[in-house]
Amino acid sequence: MPEYPIGPELLAQHGVGVIAPFDFALDRELWRWAPPDVSLYLTRLPFTPAPVTVELAEALSELDSIRRATRDVLAPEPLSVVYACTSGSFVGGAAGERALVQSMLEAGAPRASSTSGGLIEALGLLGMTKIAVVTPYIDSVTQRLLDFLAEHGVEVVSSVGLGLLSHIWKVGYAEVIRAVADVDDTDAQGLFISCTNVPTYDIIAPLERLLGKPVLTANQVTMWSALRSMGFRASAEEQLLVQATQPHAA
Repeated sequence: MPEYPIGPELLAQHGVGVIAPFDFALDRELWRWAPPDVSLYLTRLPFTPAPVTVELAEALSELDSIRRATRDVLAPEPLSVVYACTSGSFVGGAAGERALVQSMLEAGAPRASSTSGGLIEALGLLGMTKIAVVTPYIDSVTQRLLDFLAEHGVEVVSSVGLGLLSHIWKVGYAEVIRAVADVDDTDAQGLFISCTNVPTYDIIAPLERLLGKPVLTANQVTMWSALRSMGFRASAEEQLLVQATQPHAA
């Protein structure tokens, strides 16, 4: 019998179930925070033919849909399930975000988190209570984020929204960097770039070095929080959030 070369032994995989909006286009970006022994199991919410407004965010956070999506993604036995949508997790305020997480737990998720919940967790651990905010949204959606942060005792000292109603994933790094430059404020202890459909991985560390303060982004806090709840560290050692915090097992 011929001998075949055998490579390194396959690492045992630990899963994160990811519930994403129907228009989510940055699957690859989420994977960049995943260590080699973590796999992502993604499912998408049903298509809703509507622009990115408060009404769409509310539709994306409908609890029965979240429960169904959670059950769908449990088949490969993830260690945690995360709702990867910023507007859908802040649109109902603090109570809405808690209800969303609870709905995932009730559907069988062993651990559950959301993008906006991950943001609050990250801000708390970094001790940040005054931040600047960049969003791709229209003003009414951006305001819901500011209200959500205020409920958690976080003051937004400056903010800017790009006013987009669709195709948010087409925003490039250069446009995000310009918005960050416009919104940065000396009173801000850090910045948050909202929306899981905005690409940010490669610009976080350079912006942090330039500004001298933490830069948090939607996809970053989504993955960081889910991995941390499982006892894993995100693959982004150069980013201040990852440097400053250690994982914990829930």
